[in-house]
Amino acid sequence: MVMIQPEEENEETVLQNLPKPQPTASTSKTTTSDTTRTKENGSDSDGFETASERGVSDNEEEDIVNKGINPENSAEDQQQQQQQQQHTQNDAELIQGAEEGNEAKLEGNRLFGNGQYEEALLQYELALQVAPQDVPSSVELLSICHFNRGVCFLKLGKYEDTIKECSRALELNPSYMKALVRRGEAHEKLEHFEEAIAAKKTIRRLEPLAAEKREKMKEEMIGKLKEMGNSLLGRFGTSIDNFKAVQDPNTGSYSISFQR
Repeated sequence: MVMIQPEEENEETVLQNLPKPQPTASTSKTTTSDTTRTKENGSDSDGFETASERGVSDNEEEDIVNKGINPENSAEDQQQQQQQQQHTQNDAELIQGAEEGNEAKLEGNRLFGNGQYEEALLQYELALQVAPQDVPSSVELLSICHFNRGVCFLKLGKYEDTIKECSRALELNPSYMKALVRRGEAHEKLEHFEEAIAAKKTIRRLEPLAAEKREKMKEEMIGKLKEMGNSLLGRFGTSIDNFKAVQDPNTGSYSISFQR
């Protein structure tokens, strides 16, 4: 009996016998597009989407609304951010100006202590230029620099300039006792006796007020220190009242004793 062996289909025959897929509308469209790109670029497409090939909406405003973004609110937010950045920048400039002004004042004090009055005048002037103007925190620095310039002029015998600088210091701080005294001395040097007498009268009137203010400030400082001390000592079951200061009548020094 003769055995008939079935023919082995080779790989090429199998591939030829497989049913060919029918092109769909989208496939046909893609093929046409790929063909067009191939003709334009002169090479086959790699199949990756590029930015120029992505669809762009014709209505950008609609896209913004769909994403939940209000153009008006966005503009307001941007304005608020800009204002906040401006405030932050202004604060940084104020801090930097105050630091530079204080450094110039300290350098002026050093020069004044060495008897270099002309050089000290320049440093005080620099402090007045770089320190923030019309800022409450700078009032003390500005008034001190004007007063210090007045003292420099007094040392140099320029009494008119002393009066001007001390007057500026008093405009910033009307209760500046030292400025009143130095201005009175300059008036006396110039034989402005009425102004000198008025200055002395003002000093006598302000002296008890100044002493009262100093005493009040001292009491407030002591109160704050006691409050801080009690908050710390309270953890150990004690307070500032447990400590008594006893003065030695011979030396005038104080000793601290603990009492329960």
